[in-house]
Amino acid sequence: MAGGLVALLDDVAALVKLAAASVDDVGAAAAKASLKATGVVVDDTAVTPRYVQGLAPERELPIIKRIAIGSLRNKLLIILPVIMVLSQFLPWLLTPILMVGGAYLAYEGAEKVWEIVSGHEEEEAEVGEVDEQAVVSGAIRTDFILSAEIMVIALNEVDTEPFVSRLIILVIVALLITALVYGVVGLIVKMDDVGLHLAGRESGASQRIGRGLVKGMPKLLSVLSTVGIAAMLWVGGHILLVGVDELGWHVLYDLVHHLEESVSGVAGIGGFLAWVVNTLASALIGLVVGAVVVAVLHVIPRRAKHDKPATTH
Repeated sequence: MAGGLVALLDDVAALVKLAAASVDDVGAAAAKASLKATGVVVDDTAVTPRYVQGLAPERELPIIKRIAIGSLRNKLLIILPVIMVLSQFLPWLLTPILMVGGAYLAYEGAEKVWEIVSGHEEEEAEVGEVDEQAVVSGAIRTDFILSAEIMVIALNEVDTEPFVSRLIILVIVALLITALVYGVVGLIVKMDDVGLHLAGRESGASQRIGRGLVKGMPKLLSVLSTVGIAAMLWVGGHILLVGVDELGWHVLYDLVHHLEESVSGVAGIGGFLAWVVNTLASALIGLVVGAVVVAVLHVIPRRAKHDKPATTH
């Protein structure tokens, strides 16, 4: 699935050039910026489907639409103005702000891991109906961090462009990436409906494909939910890893870079192994930082409350 998404994202450059055909330079720059952000785009695409699990099928697309609108609002009305001003006047603030976002992503991922390990997730699943507003709000909050990362990566690729060109490029990136991510997410979550349609056709081949899609979609959504949790830890950890290096503390980044170099020379798969090392190291950093935040916000207060002796009157 991830490979298919990456292949789909490879078309970003062509789509941007078509959208900006009358301004070739801007189109080329937007293509470059979009392609640089595709790693985070894949993570965003993996994270989002888990938010519609447990919803009635007829509510899936409306919820995704609401999240997509919130995502676009995040990018165009909040993130874009902020990063344009900061890049113009206070560029050194971008890294610390991104690191705060990375810590939040790590916390989100670690919190989900804690819920699974502690069994709290199953307890919540038994309680009543899904709160759609809470689902949308949570998805948009998480999307805000991923969107900020996408936009800052894109900005870094075009930071030498004039102010107006930068602005146009980032608007194109925001529109394109949002449409791409939530278009793919919509296809993923409605694939079971496609399967039901195919299963009802007269063709035996169509029926077999349809039944396969219907049976396979719950498993795919479960896998994507797990991938989404891992993606939050990975992206959050990577933001923190790169951030501390840019702020002058090079030890951790140099260690990971050394580990990458130790496997990069393996014939045929060296590049892949280096990517795996970086990904695992980033996810581990995200898990550790996220676990600390979860402990501070949830585990320690809960245990303190449990251990507090009852007052007598």
